[in-house]
Amino acid sequence: MSATVRAAIVAEARGWIGTPYLHRASVRGAGADCLGLVRGVWRAVVGPEPEALAPYAPDWAEAGRAETLALTALRHMRAVPLEEAAPGDVLLFRFRAHLPAKHAAILSAPARMIHAYDGACVCEGDLAPWWHRRLAFAFAFPGA
Repeated sequence: MSATVRAAIVAEARGWIGTPYLHRASVRGAGADCLGLVRGVWRAVVGPEPEALAPYAPDWAEAGRAETLALTALRHMRAVPLEEAAPGDVLLFRFRAHLPAKHAAILSAPARMIHAYDGACVCEGDLAPWWHRRLAFAFAFPGA
């Protein structure tokens, strides 16, 4: 992926900072969840979303136990080894070792990420040890 595309992804994600958390939403400034942030950045940088979003409840990963988020990302993005993830890549996290990955973020700089989570707005923060231990997958947006 070109440095220009990566910079555009990070700049767009930073433009979402302060957007309130809202489950299933993807509207910059109005509301987004973690997937909504990734979807919004996709629309701004890549183009129309590649597939319709299926309905999902907040506990969807616990209920289904399938790697739905990772498998969907793999259909449209390139998998990246975790140790090679670079700014502009999408990171997926598991909250419990035995459960599927259910949280998404965009790597914004080495050891920094932009994400949305319940009870907060879209924010940029450290990829601290707590998050790093839960990191399960990395994917690159389609690029140049």
